Amino acid sequence: MQVDPRGQRFSAILTSLVLVVVLVTSGWPLLAAQGVVFVVGAAFGLRIAPYGLIYQAFVRPRLGPPAELEPAAPPRFAQGVGAVFALAGVVGYAFGITVLGMTATAFALVAAFLNAAFGLCLGCEAYLLIRRLTPERAPS
Repeated sequence: MQVDPRGQRFSAILTSLVLVVVLVTSGWPLLAAQGVVFVVGAAFGLRIAPYGLIYQAFVRPRLGPPAELEPAAPPRFAQGVGAVFALAGVVGYAFGITVLGMTATAFALVAAFLNAAFGLCLGCEAYLLIRRLTPERAPS
């Protein structure tokens, strides 16, 4: 499956905004909601993820078709990585380990911001590196 890379940047913008609010307010329920967004994107696909639905309904029609598409697997992996950081942050905030909550949220924010501002998806790059380092299985 292929996805519109502009949708990934749009999602990263919304994610960055949410994570800034979480850092300012220490609002772990909001971080938990962002975690659900990550899990939906990783498990069911980026087009079904909440931010993907917003992008498809309101933004993409105004932009026209993308110049190119990209494989969905790397951004889906990145969503899974984001879910892990969100879970760590929720655990930290919910159990009074504020430094864990803030650190996990800050790491997720850095990754989201890099994607939003520069189109650099750290989770996607990690996915590609893991794929390169994993030996190919011979067909049986």
